[in-house]
Amino acid sequence: MAPYESDDAVGAAHEGAARDGAPRSGRRKAARYAVPVAVVGVAAATIGLVPALADSGDPDLPEITAQQLIDKMAKSDVQQLSGTVKITTDLGLPDLGGLEDGLLSGTGDGDSHGGSGDGSSADPRSRLTELASGMHTLRVAADGPDRQKVSLLERGAEYSLIHDGKDVWGYDSKSNEVYHSTAAGSGEDRRAEPPATPEDFADEALKAVDDTTSVTVDGTAQVAGRDAYKLLIRPRQSGTTVGAISIAVDAKTYMPLKFTLTPRSGGAAVVDAGFTQVSFARPSAATFDFTPPKGAKVTEEKDEEKDEEKDTADRTPAPEHDEDLAGGLGGLEVLGKGWTSVATVDTGAKGGLPTGSQGGDLGGFLNSLGDPVSGKFGKGTVFSTRLVNALITDDGKVYAGLVTKETLVKAADAGK
Repeated sequence: MAPYESDDAVGAAHEGAARDGAPRSGRRKAARYAVPVAVVGVAAATIGLVPALADSGDPDLPEITAQQLIDKMAKSDVQQLSGTVKITTDLGLPDLGGLEDGLLSGTGDGDSHGGSGDGSSADPRSRLTELASGMHTLRVAADGPDRQKVSLLERGAEYSLIHDGKDVWGYDSKSNEVYHSTAAGSGEDRRAEPPATPEDFADEALKAVDDTTSVTVDGTAQVAGRDAYKLLIRPRQSGTTVGAISIAVDAKTYMPLKFTLTPRSGGAAVVDAGFTQVSFARPSAATFDFTPPKGAKVTEEKDEEKDEEKDTADRTPAPEHDEDLAGGLGGLEVLGKGWTSVATVDTGAKGGLPTGSQGGDLGGFLNSLGDPVSGKFGKGTVFSTRLVNALITDDGKVYAGLVTKETLVKAADAGK
């Protein structure tokens, strides 16, 4: 089989479809309510494609190349769906034993569950970040760009985020609290799909391409009772913590049904998000109806929050390339290329982390999590998860990436 004409053509097709179906301004607005996928985004900043045919398997589907499958994914335009998604995230973070609640309480957002202070337990900015760890079950529904709903099912309770026209509602049944805001845009200015689905993750993983990655069609599978192709993404570079990304793509709609990211170190997936049940029929209009229950505490989004969000969206370009990402975060630089790229920023905070008696309990806690390292860059501390490593130096610089500790230290030495 002849090689592909160019990797750029694949990237252009994907980006073109994004422009046609969901402008970047809408994506920035919707990102506020989406599950954080920055980890995947950093890893997938550069992805290249290698031609391959689907292996024979069960189900028996027509052969397709990786480029053909990517093209069909880019052109997919699912407007209506409903279903159940299970998400498991295992970054290998330590159990902070409630310390994170104490830290969050000082940020002014309030307790993410109790609604203390000025915050609301129904604020989506705090609730959907829970998906960054543990196992969760979601019910999702969408009916075009103006109606989406995602519900986080908990033991004996439920949190729902509903977008219906100009209104965005968050409701926490456990505390009987409601959070209300108005959407800055609608129609073509908003994403058609609900957040927290495999498509969200897959979209991040296919934003750009280069020759640092192999992408093949690795047979077929059944997901949520539907036939699917398996798209397999593997880094070609050593020094990265990413082992592989597998995306199950529906054979009829070409919408991603399942996303799995496994680390190079082995073991359970770091991120595993997939439909267990899905329908592409139009959901009932009543699905998106919401009226605050009697006695519920309703918190309206403050005008200053809207102004801050608008200002951030106006000043921050879409991170389609490393250069754009660096410019958008102010002072951020990207060292290296592809999967071994390392983001670095100078915080200006000299002296590094609080340690010893000067750091008190916090210093001792941070020391227990990190490993001291040294090199040409000086001295610092590396904090590790199963996927992300971050180095904080004593002179106030931060280096982070989906790379091993050794690769991180080399990058810091080279960037000195």
